[in-house]
Amino acid sequence: MTTRAISVPRPEAGLGDGPRGGFGAVLRAEWTKFRSVRGWVIGMILAALLMIFLGVFAAANGFISCGIPGGPQKSGRACLPYVPHGPGGEVVTDSFSFARQPLTGNGSITARVTALTGKAQAGPGPGSVVPGRLVPWAKAGIIIKQSTRQGSAYAAMMVTGGHGVRLQYDYTGDIAGLPGRVSPAHPRWLRLTRSGDTITGYDSADGTHWTQVGTVQLAGLPSTVQIGLLATSPDYTATQASFGGGTSDNSPTLAGGVFDHVSLTGASPGTWTGTTIGGEGPAGLPPPNGPGSAPFTRNGGTFTVTGSGDIAPVTPGPGQGLPTVTIGQSLVGAFVGLIAIVTVAAMFFSTEYRRGLIRTTLAATPQRGAVLAAKAVVVGTVAFAAGLVAAVVSIGLGVPKEKNQGQVLLPVPVLTELRVIAGTAAILALAAVFAVALGAILRRSAAAITIAVLVVVMPFLLSALHVLPAGVGDWLLRLTPAAGLAAEQSIPRYPQVTTITSPAAGGYYPLSPYAGLAVLCLWTAAALALALVMLRRRDA
Repeated sequence: MTTRAISVPRPEAGLGDGPRGGFGAVLRAEWTKFRSVRGWVIGMILAALLMIFLGVFAAANGFISCGIPGGPQKSGRACLPYVPHGPGGEVVTDSFSFARQPLTGNGSITARVTALTGKAQAGPGPGSVVPGRLVPWAKAGIIIKQSTRQGSAYAAMMVTGGHGVRLQYDYTGDIAGLPGRVSPAHPRWLRLTRSGDTITGYDSADGTHWTQVGTVQLAGLPSTVQIGLLATSPDYTATQASFGGGTSDNSPTLAGGVFDHVSLTGASPGTWTGTTIGGEGPAGLPPPNGPGSAPFTRNGGTFTVTGSGDIAPVTPGPGQGLPTVTIGQSLVGAFVGLIAIVTVAAMFFSTEYRRGLIRTTLAATPQRGAVLAAKAVVVGTVAFAAGLVAAVVSIGLGVPKEKNQGQVLLPVPVLTELRVIAGTAAILALAAVFAVALGAILRRSAAAITIAVLVVVMPFLLSALHVLPAGVGDWLLRLTPAAGLAAEQSIPRYPQVTTITSPAAGGYYPLSPYAGLAVLCLWTAAALALALVMLRRRDA
């Protein structure tokens, strides 16, 4: 008698094992299951529609109106002041006191800074000016600027209130020089030289031994530029967090820099002209040297320049003076869409256990790893496609509405915009795969959905609503899957700007976009690995 051997596939077989047509056949089978259940398809479509609706609705509600009593009322863009843009197209603040002379051709300026002092407006009225409050990014130094127009190119060597000497240029560039605070006992010598479009900055502690801090290119500088001394000081901002939000106290400040040993080469000896770039000084503070005074005084060879404002990129958050928005704020509906997507994804696996269909699935495809991978690929792909379409439409419809309502959009490069759109879709796809893995681990839809929402959405909400202390909230956004939401951040973190802001306001996350997305990938991979182990070891 002849006995025929029957091969029984191993439950732990890999993705490519078995005689059933390979992984492609398993993938087609899982896709057929997904599209055959109307509720799952509707759920994905609903997630995309919710993202679009909430994003456009939030954009349409950013209404701005203005006017004076008895005068005509204005709204939208008509309420905005002049918004300067830097050489790179970024929105900037360009407000400082400038003691200047023209420089035609090549040349240099050298000065010694012996003091940097500050004062702030602590309350209403001229009598509430508080001396001694020097904010960390108060600045005084020397500058070569394309013109007195706001937003024009510049390079400056400056001392600061708390960050030592800096070479800053074109609003976004920042290079560190000598550390420490300036004082009569510890002065700082500064020098800028121009050679065509090349500006080089130097600093020195004694005026004899000089160190090159950096060299920058200011493309397209005209033959005649403005050269001289500057002083400026951004608002003092204090934020008090409270449940559901927070309050910000912004106080205008003044900085005063004292200069001597000022020398220029290449410039014809001329009269120093005082100019207040960007306005007439901070609201609420009296003029630094009396009514109608110039922004600087000169006593022999000593100059005192006093100014307020900032010369830096505009970032989200309080104290900027502009109603700013980012492209990420048009994606506010992503949270609701994410909840809908993880609900569908968790049910895609757990429903088979609830209805007993998992036995049929594993009988048809004994390769359990292939089943898990196919479900993850199907749900992840559908979630990515839904998120991609929703993100494109949300930004395409929401951003023009925000502009029409008088919001100032902080522009970003095209590649950054594409990264935000693709990053949003990737967040939804990874969260969907994470929920599939939880469905396989827990075998119950409600438990899988609850845990997915708790670990992906709740850390963000707890941080944004200030339920937890700021430090704890930051660590949650570093260590939990919610870290992946950093992929929606569009504005770079500039080291030379003090910003107190929340991710909920389109601001910064504790991790960079790619680092945050990597954390979410690690959580998803770990959940898939655990799901595979449990799927192989447990009975269907």
